[in-house]
Amino acid sequence: MTQESGGADPQINPPSFIPSAGRRSRASSQTPRTITPSSSSRTPRAAGGNDNGIPPSFSPNVNRSARRSTSASSQPQSIPPTQARRSSGSSRNASTPASSVIRSATPSRTPVVAMTSGHNSAIAIRGRGHKVRNGVIGAVILLIAALVLAVFGAWGWVDGKLNKADWLTTAADTPASTWLILGSDERDGSTNFGGVDDISGYRTDTILVLTKPKSGPSSLISIPRDSLMNVDDQYMKINAVAQLVGKKALVGEIEQLTGQKIDHVAQVKFGGLQKVVDALGGVELCYDQDVQDAYSGLNWTAGCHNADGSTALSFSRMRYADATGDFGRNARQRQVISAIVKKASSKETLTNPKTVTTMAEAGLSALTVDGKTTPLTLVNMALAFKDATGSKGISGSVYWSNPDYYMDGVGSSVLLDDAKNTELFSQLAAGTHAAGTVGTLAES
Repeated sequence: MTQESGGADPQINPPSFIPSAGRRSRASSQTPRTITPSSSSRTPRAAGGNDNGIPPSFSPNVNRSARRSTSASSQPQSIPPTQARRSSGSSRNASTPASSVIRSATPSRTPVVAMTSGHNSAIAIRGRGHKVRNGVIGAVILLIAALVLAVFGAWGWVDGKLNKADWLTTAADTPASTWLILGSDERDGSTNFGGVDDISGYRTDTILVLTKPKSGPSSLISIPRDSLMNVDDQYMKINAVAQLVGKKALVGEIEQLTGQKIDHVAQVKFGGLQKVVDALGGVELCYDQDVQDAYSGLNWTAGCHNADGSTALSFSRMRYADATGDFGRNARQRQVISAIVKKASSKETLTNPKTVTTMAEAGLSALTVDGKTTPLTLVNMALAFKDATGSKGISGSVYWSNPDYYMDGVGSSVLLDDAKNTELFSQLAAGTHAAGTVGTLAES
């Protein structure tokens, strides 16, 4: 289908999740300094909150000095799994000096809701999108692994198609195999990947840590994209670290949070969804309303249509023109994923070498990996991902002490609980944690 880009002002595009002002824990109003991006140098984190610290190495059981505010509760002896699962996050690429921060004492217990700003009347609980984004990433990873296996005899060709970047740090090895899986929404200013709010740069919308111990269940743990980080004495949300400071800085933050060496990194670009759909010759999508949405760029006539890649991407992003908001968007994202998997796994597709090759190229173009990743690494990652999300795996989120901490210059952020997270990842890496769902949201 043909799309039309609207003329809305990017400055008035409402962010995904804006917390209620009455529930914000406010920080100092000092004016933040302008952050200067760097690629390598790291300074010690500023202290604040309770005295939970930075490990001198990446051993999971080392005492840490303060990095982020945590709850006053002591570190648990064990972290039992539960079954409920939600997630959290809004997005804003900003930073503020560490010196201007005053810690919040009490976490907000009321669910944070999305501000509709007149675009729709739906109220969406913050974090519903994380599970769907994980599904999008999972579908892309499994599809890429399947395509790699489909061209098993041409692994040299696959390796040559991998986009590699310098992600990894020099942290000491730890026993488990650990992947950092990122979902990023890139905006190059030249391609209409979903609407008028696209700007130069990218944000890391989904952050997952996949752990495969030597024995025991694999795990897939999400980190809220709004998690507050202190990088080079500047506070910012974790989803802005890679863009503002550098790829290695982001990996270093994850290693300090988990106590585990990140062995491999895979970054999936949501815009790559467009190329995969186009490689398939489009997919059939259905929606029962007419839509002309400037924010997603979707121009849709009610009914079922064979959608091209650009339309499918806008279809999966549209929410402001939907009365059900994020809930409707989640349903459409599942529909797009299902349509891709159905067509990609069809006999017609798999028996067509040209289509398989085109799909493999499209899938690989949506992926950026670290310099040590090989085709076999991708297959092993996909298998671990499948195990972690199965009935015998462990999935969920990290733990936090305050999901709605407001800081001038940064916005509503999530304060992580270092003590609980250190214990959690120690158990996951050792393979001693029971299968199930974990994290703060699983307990609520």
